[in-house]
Amino acid sequence: MKDWIGLVARLVTGGVWLVAGALKLPDPASSVRAVRAYDLLPEAVVPTVGHLLPAIEVAIGLLLVLGVLTRFASVVSALLFIAFIIGIASAWARGLQIDCGCFGGGGYDAEAESKYPWDIARDVGLLALSGWLVVRPRSKWALDRLLFRSTSDLSCDERNVHVEEHA
Repeated sequence: MKDWIGLVARLVTGGVWLVAGALKLPDPASSVRAVRAYDLLPEAVVPTVGHLLPAIEVAIGLLLVLGVLTRFASVVSALLFIAFIIGIASAWARGLQIDCGCFGGGGYDAEAESKYPWDIARDVGLLALSGWLVVRPRSKWALDRLLFRSTSDLSCDERNVHVEEHA
């Protein structure tokens, strides 16, 4: 059952990253504006973060959906969600009225105050799924199982052949 939970966690989290990044890639200026709107980073790094973030999101999404380097991708995913939760909570606490920019856009949003709790709740849920995968990265249909196959993954017959080959 845990492998199925991992599969769902991988596909949901990876799918969110893929969509979020893919929606931002065509308009890097919008991504930079969204990062700038939070007013948390020094202006010198805002363009770099704004340009790199969509590509990182797509890369993490691909790794998770495919199940490649799952623990690494999940750690990065969890760290990003923590940063986003802090950023949204900070914007809310400072009375900023900005779109989270999570799926493109960004900038002023008159209804931001009512959206912040939902944005934070979504990211907390996705953080929990990422945390699951950090602790338990093995899941169904993950390429990690093929690429990094251990003897514990082998059937009894395969294990016997493996032991004989290395004896």
